[in-house]
Amino acid sequence: MGEPEWLRETRVAYDTVAVDYARLIHGELAGKPLERAMLATFAELVEGSGPVGGTRPVVDVGCGTGRITAHLRDLGLTVAGLDLSPGMVAVARDAWPGLRFGVGSMTDLPLPDDSLGGLVAWYSIIHLPPELLPGVFAGFRRVLAPGGWLLLAFKAGDERFRLAQAYGHAVSYDVHWLPPERIAAQLVEAGFAVHARLLREPEGYERGPQAYLIARRPGGER
Repeated sequence: MGEPEWLRETRVAYDTVAVDYARLIHGELAGKPLERAMLATFAELVEGSGPVGGTRPVVDVGCGTGRITAHLRDLGLTVAGLDLSPGMVAVARDAWPGLRFGVGSMTDLPLPDDSLGGLVAWYSIIHLPPELLPGVFAGFRRVLAPGGWLLLAFKAGDERFRLAQAYGHAVSYDVHWLPPERIAAQLVEAGFAVHARLLREPEGYERGPQAYLIARRPGGER
C-alpha cells in the first residue's frame, strides 16, 4: 500500500520551505511567554516523574527545524527530535549538532513501548486528518512510560485550511484547526489524564486562538 496523499503532501511542503522556515521562525519563542511557561512546566513535570536517580528521555515529535527540541534541552531535559520531513531534519542537524534528530511519522512511531518520560507534539498534529488522531494518541501513550507526560500545541477551532503559499513558497497541504474539548476527550479515551489546558488569543500573524494541553499517562508513582 502506498503512503497516504496527505502525508506525502505534508512532507513535500516542509522539505520545500525548510530553510526559509528556519530563518523566519528563528527567535519567535522569545516573544511568547505563555508558550515558554507551558514548556517549562512540562520540563519540570517530566523531571519529577522519572525513576529515582534519573529522568527518562523526551522526544519532540514533528520537531521541524529543532527550535523546541533545543529549548527543551536548555531546560535540562534529555531530548531528541523526530520529523516527517528529511529537509527539516537536515536543517535541524545543522543548527543543533549536539542533538539527535531522525526522520519518522507520528502515525507509526519508531520508538519502544514505555520508553519515554515525555513527548511533545508542538503544532504537528494539525497536519493529520482528524479521524487519525485517536490512533496517534494511542501511539503516544504506548511509547510513554507510566507516569510520563504529553504536551500538545495546536490551532484552536474546527475547520480545515488548504495552503497554497507558505514561507515564501508555493505549497499544497492541509492545516486543521482543532477543538480543544474534543482533543482533551480523545486523550482521555486514549488513556491519558488531562492535567492542564491553556487557550490564548491570537497574536501577530495568527488567525485564531492557540491551544495547549498537558496530559499524563497514569501510573509510575514512586
